[in-house]
Amino acid sequence: MVLYRPVGSKELDLIRESGYRKYPPRLPEQPIFYPVVNEKYAAEIASQWNVKYNDDHKGYVTRFEVDDAYVQQFEIHTVGAGYHQELWVMAEELETFNRHIIGKIQVISEYGQ
Repeated sequence: MVLYRPVGSKELDLIRESGYRKYPPRLPEQPIFYPVVNEKYAAEIASQWNVKYNDDHKGYVTRFEVDDAYVQQFEIHTVGAGYHQELWVMAEELETFNRHIIGKIQVISEYGQ
């Protein structure tokens, strides 16, 4: 399954440090990792949320593929408009989730003020 993840510069730096192979652990106040199922929703978050709330006013959209058999265990949640769809991966599951990423995480869009 191809998924998308909107990120800010700090998270992107940590992804880069991993060789574009994994997402960094969640912060204590972030119990869930939210990859999204379509590029439109990811771009909306990156361009409107990340740009507005990150210190450097930049946002990025990453794209990655996860093993289909593994990712089927996660329910798709619609959290707004019909295309606002995301998976909810508990923070303690992220390390295992990362091991099921196929290939490298790609940066496909960048937004800024």
